[in-house]
Amino acid sequence: MARPNAGTKGVPRLDREVQILDIASEQFGTHGYAATSVATVAEKAGISKPLIYNYFGSKEGLYEACLDRGGAIVAEEIERIARGDAVGIERGMQTLAGMFTLLEPQPHLWRLFFDTTAPTTGPIADSATLYADRIGKLAEEGVAELMALAGNSDQLDISAMTTVWLGIVDSLMDWWLDHPDQTADQMIQRCMRLLDALFGDHS
Repeated sequence: MARPNAGTKGVPRLDREVQILDIASEQFGTHGYAATSVATVAEKAGISKPLIYNYFGSKEGLYEACLDRGGAIVAEEIERIARGDAVGIERGMQTLAGMFTLLEPQPHLWRLFFDTTAPTTGPIADSATLYADRIGKLAEEGVAELMALAGNSDQLDISAMTTVWLGIVDSLMDWWLDHPDQTADQMIQRCMRLLDALFGDHS
C-alpha cells in the first residue's frame, strides 16, 4: 500500500516537489520561460506531465513556485548578512560574497528574476516584484548606512546610490553567469579588487 502523501513510485510528495522545482528552476533559468516546456521538465524528472499539473496547476504555476523558492533563498541570505555587524563597504562585500557562494551550485536562480520572456502581469509578475522589493529594501538600508558614514543623509542621494548599487550587483552577476569557469572565490577576490580600485585610497 502506498504511503500517505506519496508521489509517484512511492516518493513522498514533498520530495517529489523539490525534485521538480530543482529541475524546473534550472531549465527556466538556463533557457528562459518561453523556451521551457512542462514536457521537458517532466522528462528530465522522470515523471508524467499530468503529475506536474497536479502539483502546480500550470506552467505559470510551476514558474511562480520556482520564483518563490528562489526569491526566498536569495532574500534570506541577504537578510542573514544584514543582521550581522558589518556596515558600509564591508557589508556590501559580505553581501556579494554570500551571493556568489550561495549561487555557485545554482547560478540559474538569479536569471529567474530577469527573464524577459516571462509573463509581465499576473501572479508571476507579482512574485517577482515582491522579492525585488524585499531585496531592494535591504539594499537601501545598506546604502543608507554607507552614506551616513560619509555624513550624507539626503534621501534622493540614497535613492540614487541604491539604484547604482543594485545595478552593480546585477552586472556582476550577469558577468559571472557569462563566465561559468569563474568560481565563487575567484569572483569574491575580483570584487575586492574592483571595490579597492573604486574606493581605495590611491593618493
